[in-house]
Amino acid sequence: MRVAHSADEIRRQLQSLRKSQSIAFVPTMGCLHDGHLSLIRKAKALADIVVVSIYVNPLQFGANEDLDKYPRTFEADAKLCAEAGVDFIFHPSTLYGKNGPAITLQAAASLCDCLCGASRPGHFDGVVTVVNILFNIVQPDIAVFGEKDWQQLTIIRRMVSDLHMPVEVVAAETIREKDGLAMSSRNRYLTADDRTAAIAISQALRSMQRLAASGESDIDTLKQEALTILANAGITPEYLDIRHPASLKNRRKLNSLRPARAFIAARVGTARLIDNMPLELTQ
Repeated sequence: MRVAHSADEIRRQLQSLRKSQSIAFVPTMGCLHDGHLSLIRKAKALADIVVVSIYVNPLQFGANEDLDKYPRTFEADAKLCAEAGVDFIFHPSTLYGKNGPAITLQAAASLCDCLCGASRPGHFDGVVTVVNILFNIVQPDIAVFGEKDWQQLTIIRRMVSDLHMPVEVVAAETIREKDGLAMSSRNRYLTADDRTAAIAISQALRSMQRLAASGESDIDTLKQEALTILANAGITPEYLDIRHPASLKNRRKLNSLRPARAFIAARVGTARLIDNMPLELTQ
C-alpha cells in the first residue's frame, strides 16, 4: 500500500496503472470503522485498484460544528486500510489555498434545502466541492458511498449526472452494530447512557418499516409511532421525514407503486446522529 500526500503524487502513481486497470475510490474523513471497511470491500469487488482518501474537509463544517475536535486517527486508519487490501491512500494536508478554493460548487437547492441541508446551510456545497476536486485528482472509474448518508449520496449522483462525469457512483448498505445502531465516526462521542438511548433511532425506523409492511399508508400514523419510541428514550429529533428516495420530496401517503424512505436526525448527548431506512407498503 502506498500513501500519497499531494495531488501530483497520487496522479503520478495512478497514471500508468489506469491504462490497463480499473480504479475504485472511497472518499472518507478518516476515523475508519467497519462501515468504511464495507465500502472498501465493495470497491475491491468492483475494480482492480482501490484508492481511499482521508481528508477532514473544512468546507462541510459550519460554525460551531465539530471540525476542531473531529477525530483524526491516521495511523490506525492506515493500518485498517492495509489489512483491508487498499492499494493507495490519498492523505493531503489540504486541498485548498490559504483563503479556501477560488471556485466552489453549489449543490442543487431542491436536494439540499431539506433534511440535513435545512439545518446545515452550505454543508452540501462543501461536500460537492471537495468530491469534485477528489474526482478530478483520482479520476476513478467507480466511487463508493454509504447509504447512511443518503442525502449526500443523492446529491453526488446528481452532480455526476449534471456534470457528465465518467464515474459510476455505487451505493453500499449501512453497516450496523448488533443492536441496530448505524456505525458512525461520531458514535465515539456517546457516553454509555447516550449509547443506550441512541438505539431508539434505528428502532423508530424499523417500527415504521413494520407498520408499512403491515399495510399502514398514513404518514402521520407512521411518524407518530416513531416519535413515541424516540420520546421514550428521551430523544427529540431534529427531523423525522418520509421522502421519495431520489427527489427527496415529502411523501404525503405511502403507495406501493412509489418508493419511500424514512429519515431521522437527532442529537444524542453531544453527537448528532443520522439514519434512514426504506419503507415498503404491503397491500
